[in-house]
Amino acid sequence: MEPLEILYIDNHIIAVNKKVSDIVQGDKTGDTPLSEHIKNYLKVTFNKPGEVFLGVTHRIDRPTTGAILFARTSKALTRLNEMFKDKEAIKKTYWALVKNPPKEQEGRLTHFLVKDTVKNKSRVCNASVVGAKEAILEYRLIGKSDTYYLLEVQLLTGRHHQIRAQLAAIGCPIKGDLKYGFPRSNPDGGISLHARCIELIHPIQKTPLRIVASVPDDSLWKYFEGMDG
Repeated sequence: MEPLEILYIDNHIIAVNKKVSDIVQGDKTGDTPLSEHIKNYLKVTFNKPGEVFLGVTHRIDRPTTGAILFARTSKALTRLNEMFKDKEAIKKTYWALVKNPPKEQEGRLTHFLVKDTVKNKSRVCNASVVGAKEAILEYRLIGKSDTYYLLEVQLLTGRHHQIRAQLAAIGCPIKGDLKYGFPRSNPDGGISLHARCIELIHPIQKTPLRIVASVPDDSLWKYFEGMDG
């Protein structure tokens, strides 16, 4: 396990920059989840006896990197859970590297998605399909290299694999995302989707908070981050 990259910490919340290898919560792989690593960090750093409280407030896919927020108190967890249900209370900005540019430089995508639990994948479908849920995001093209394009994405709904499925549906699969049609994997087995920023009003202190996660240590990502100024 690599050392944790702490993006923000106070008595109520902690935000870290998730790496490709991290899983947010335990799953069938049996790998130690990020939440347990953070608990251990808090226990050692603050010399806490007994069990350390840590509440999972949201998740990002294992092959995705970037900012993720946890609650350090039950009060913060309750309030953050309510905030994450209100899509206007917390603004999450993602960066996605794609090979093909979208037809329009910016826009809003609205699809209906249905989850295939066997393949652990979501697909675009008609609204009438059983289990279909509306998925909405906004994107804009904010950079390009010789071979790739950087899209900034705002999620307006929170569906399974939403960004991956919706970008693939418009012919812009994310770099390294074999599951959604990109032809080659990334060397680290991840995909080039990064939770760049979380903006919210602090659940306890009621002050504005903006948490930014640096991109993975990769020359292409660093090129685009340099453009961000």
